[in-house]
Amino acid sequence: MNPLRYTLLACLLLITDSTLSFAADPTYWADIRPILRKNCTVCHNERKLDEPEVSAGLSLVTLDAIRKGGKVPVLKAGQPDNSLLVSLLTEKNKKRQMPLDADPLTVEQIATLRKWVELGAPEGTKLAEVAAVVRPVNRRKLDVAFSMKPTVGKLGVVELSLPIGPLPPVAAVAFRPDGKWLASGVYGRVTIWDAETAKPVRTITNVLAAINDLKFSPDGRTLAVAGGQPSARGDLRLFSVADGQLLHNLGGHTDVVSGIAFSPDGTKIASASFDKTVRLWDAKTGTLSHTFAGHSDFVYAVAFSPKGDWYATASKDRTGRIVDAKTGKGRFTLSGMEQEVMAVAVRPDGLQIVTSGFEPQLHWWDATTGERLKKQGGHDIAVHELAFDTSGKIAISAGADKTVRVWNAQTSTPSRTILTGSIAYAVATDPAGKRVAAGCADGLVKIYDSTTGRHGITLWAGDADTWLSVSPDGAYFGAEATIATAKWTTGGKPSTDTKLLVNLKSADAIAKAIRGER
Repeated sequence: MNPLRYTLLACLLLITDSTLSFAADPTYWADIRPILRKNCTVCHNERKLDEPEVSAGLSLVTLDAIRKGGKVPVLKAGQPDNSLLVSLLTEKNKKRQMPLDADPLTVEQIATLRKWVELGAPEGTKLAEVAAVVRPVNRRKLDVAFSMKPTVGKLGVVELSLPIGPLPPVAAVAFRPDGKWLASGVYGRVTIWDAETAKPVRTITNVLAAINDLKFSPDGRTLAVAGGQPSARGDLRLFSVADGQLLHNLGGHTDVVSGIAFSPDGTKIASASFDKTVRLWDAKTGTLSHTFAGHSDFVYAVAFSPKGDWYATASKDRTGRIVDAKTGKGRFTLSGMEQEVMAVAVRPDGLQIVTSGFEPQLHWWDATTGERLKKQGGHDIAVHELAFDTSGKIAISAGADKTVRVWNAQTSTPSRTILTGSIAYAVATDPAGKRVAAGCADGLVKIYDSTTGRHGITLWAGDADTWLSVSPDGAYFGAEATIATAKWTTGGKPSTDTKLLVNLKSADAIAKAIRGER
């Protein structure tokens, strides 16, 4: 079967009423382009042509591209019923009906598109403001600085700068359960790092728009990636860690997927969404088990109990919920918070739950009764994510106050504050709780020692061939093409000392840095 019939984001439904009238005949520039840009081109664009699972090899960005089509024509001017741009939307099968996993367009939009094809797909007049948007613009890349202080000599601070900015924020980080790999996510891209050598293992771009969360399965074989297009469709995809191949595309959420969690046995995955629901999926087959709709606003996060018999949620409606994983029925409501609850984590013994959000204090709850046990201050402003190490000895929190905080998980008290230099959106620990990874608004991944707070390494990756790893202790390593673009300063002055730069370049020192060794 032609994959276009499954993935073409054509944006119409069946229209049988041909009596609708129009004030003026629709044209591409005035009427069609705005509809396609809002609903279709996030998938169907030139950047996604090499990813048929997303675009079906079709771009809808320009009129020429629409006329050209993909492997097969999608537009037959004057024949709406014979144009895939229209006819795919007559499908009654939801898995084939377009747009996939999103609300249908309005009747007016549908009629406009159909009428446009019927009229022969006229181009119309290119508006001045549209011309300004599509005209090529030469944008200067901003320098992003990486500082280090070598432990030998009298060099002072050495700074390596790359013309790679501005960078998209790192919104998600996760260690593989064995601690050997680390995944990080930015808009449209996931990088999997070797957490023992600080080198990228794989880049995944077969995702839709923003990435809000990612998690490894308990056996480390599957990576779940969550995100989507705001107010349009959620995106939850499962990839093989071994080769990066797409295993399942779990559609159904009508707004972005903001948080995900695997059950401890790896058989289920829960997804929290801005569409106010949590969905529970079979991780092997990709089938939906149940939908929890007990929240009245966005659901930001979800976390499983250690036995997998319930999960906890965090919502914009200022509550958390404890939900039975078998029935999808709520057990308890965690209430009493004054602002949005954005983060939730379950202590590995299953006895306590911790939540936080725009009200930056951490709230500790009895998981068996839903009773709040403690409210503990620490962060100055919002907390974006919470996590425990596998032993349940420490909890960690990522804050908008540019800190990651380490907590004693048994006493619910703060034990260390780590300055990240940028808003921390995401946080994760390795299995031993020794290393803390933070995903930051400055587009960088930073790894710290949880006990001392020492900054061990900073990671950045662009596409598959551009990356850099830097240790503040005085070492760097990266792709040759990336390093070739670097500018250097020592003691605040430009430097071209080739011998110095060669001495600081060390794959071995960088490997030690990411492992937490000096």
